[in-house]
Amino acid sequence: ARVFRGYALPLAELIDAAAAVADGVLSVRVAARGSPEFQRLADSFNHMIEELARSDQQRRNLTADVAHELRTPLHIIRGNLEGVLDGVYAPTPEHIEATLQETRALARLVDDLRTLSLAEAGELPLECEPVDVGDLLADLVTSFSAQAETAGIDLSAAVENGDSAGTALAMQADAGRLDQVLSNLVGNALRHTRAGGQIRLTACREADRV
Repeated sequence: ARVFRGYALPLAELIDAAAAVADGVLSVRVAARGSPEFQRLADSFNHMIEELARSDQQRRNLTADVAHELRTPLHIIRGNLEGVLDGVYAPTPEHIEATLQETRALARLVDDLRTLSLAEAGELPLECEPVDVGDLLADLVTSFSAQAETAGIDLSAAVENGDSAGTALAMQADAGRLDQVLSNLVGNALRHTRAGGQIRLTACREADRV
């Protein structure tokens, strides 16, 4: 009877729980009982299911976020083109440029999705090289200056020198990937900053890191 309670029953519960997970039920949990080995096994199984549930929720959130991010530029492009075709808007360079900007936003989203899929698969290539932090931030400010000006936001950058001799602040990194990350942050900051606000990009050396 002790062997049955200590091994057979916990094993049966674990088999049933594994079958439920195979059917997509991630709310199942196993009671930690029986022998110490089975208790550790139950704890490990429950932790694994919690991680699976968390990953599944993250995927759901990502799908919802991507759908939301894609919807906005698509609506703008569609509205601009329909307005031109209906004669509401004149095909001026301004309207064409606005539509082109939205297509660029879509292209960035597609590139971001591809980068994310490569990162999750462990196949994201990194090409580390010396990166001048001042040049990196200056390029960001230049890239977003028109958008910031249109939104009435003051966008600027400040970089402290790397040492007392005035050597430029530099770091080993993948310049392209770093630009992607910072561009996403600046883009989000511009969307959530009110007119008259300020966005300031700063970089400095802290201990032995940039």
